Amino acid sequence: MAKAPLQSKRKQSGFSRLIINLALSAVCVSVMVMILATCIVKGYQNQVSDKLTGFHAPIQLSNLDLNNSFESLPLERDSLLEALVPKQPGVSFLQTFATKAGIIKTEESFEGIVLKGVGSDYNWDFLKKHLIEGSLPSLNDSVSSQEILLSSITAKRMHFKLGDAVFIYFVQEPPRVRKFKITGIFDTGMGELDELYSFVDIKQVQKLNNWSPYEVSGYEIGLNQSSNMKEMQFSLSEFVPFNMAIHTIADLYPALFDWLALLDLNVLIILLLMLAVAAINMITALLILILERTQMVGLLKALGAKDILIGEVFLWMAAQIIFKGLVLGNLFGLGLAYIQQRFGVLKLDQKSYYLNQVPIEFDWQLIAGINLLSFVICLLILVLPARAVANVNPIKTIQFN
Repeated sequence: MAKAPLQSKRKQSGFSRLIINLALSAVCVSVMVMILATCIVKGYQNQVSDKLTGFHAPIQLSNLDLNNSFESLPLERDSLLEALVPKQPGVSFLQTFATKAGIIKTEESFEGIVLKGVGSDYNWDFLKKHLIEGSLPSLNDSVSSQEILLSSITAKRMHFKLGDAVFIYFVQEPPRVRKFKITGIFDTGMGELDELYSFVDIKQVQKLNNWSPYEVSGYEIGLNQSSNMKEMQFSLSEFVPFNMAIHTIADLYPALFDWLALLDLNVLIILLLMLAVAAINMITALLILILERTQMVGLLKALGAKDILIGEVFLWMAAQIIFKGLVLGNLFGLGLAYIQQRFGVLKLDQKSYYLNQVPIEFDWQLIAGINLLSFVICLLILVLPARAVANVNPIKTIQFN
């Protein structure tokens, strides 16, 4: 008969161990999901915005008018502006551009295209990374080049290959046609931009628009840190001429940047849900631990222990579970994020997501904040169930024993 109480205690110990392990797993999984969610969303936001700023530059200066078409009014080049802007802190380059809409045509098909004319001052760093065939156009200030840099989307649709001649027609008075030679094919993954734009010598566009060599569609300004677009926009407004409009890339593509900003709300919802899961599991585990040790609590109270002291014991046990869960969650979360960043295991459809693999970016301040917030919130929430020891009657528990 003496074995029964012992078996009961073993069962209780095994049950409490199971609950502790479940609570530990819940904290671990919650932290892991929170870390992965923040790393993925942060990486996605930055990589997509970097592609946009690489394609068009973070800041653009254009003619101050209400014309939003690709047939823009000419802007007279400003020598003073070209001297001042590159000297501004945070500015990496200043380049001119000119655009012209046309129709690219073969015997089988045709489609619209926008020629983006650039000069010898153009920064090719972004397109060089996404060049899949051939070479970049060779441009100089003296001779007009017939070379064109075409996107892979347009090349596939029109059945072009490297070295082919391309005829582009322009609807104007009088109608014009230009012949270009494909010297390079690029693929940035930005589907709508890739299929719309091709790159040619700016002198070709100026001739088509009947502009002088000193007239352009505008300027593009590169920054060392694209996150400083708004500050630089305000700074440039102090000396940019009144006839020029200053636009950031977020102003030019507001829908896309609003969508990227909306991802922050998704992350916030994930964080709140994961915190709730971890907190609820910890509350359950703590209550079970207190109920399982009711007799011990009653005995300690009978010996004069205060409720606060007993509650602190259970909180200390819970803090150890939370800490172990945080450590394991960080190991798994950061480990999986590193594997994805290093090897690109999970792929994406580039046409739909602009990227060919799930992006990862580590924001260590944010990760540290997640750990600290998780620990503090879980521990604070556990203060209420820990006070359940105050309801334990030592006389009844001892009599029951």
